[in-house]
Amino acid sequence: MDRIEKFSVAELANLRAELMRSGLDSRQAAEILSTFLIGRGYGVDSQRVTEAALRMERSGCTTDCMQAELESVALIM
Repeated sequence: MDRIEKFSVAELANLRAELMRSGLDSRQAAEILSTFLIGRGYGVDSQRVTEAALRMERSGCTTDCMQAELESVALIM
């Protein structure tokens, strides 16, 4: 099974900061997550991306957790 790339700590920190921005609803968070992956050449599992974005928004989600969430919704193109 193909795996997505391991993103840098800086990329994941920037993604986390974007997700943590106040006032985002789950749809907007999913859009940010989708844009992150699409911008790096991946497709996105649209049925799972909102749930993943919500889990990633939690302050306790580490970079390893974020990487795993990205892997769970990214589609190799």
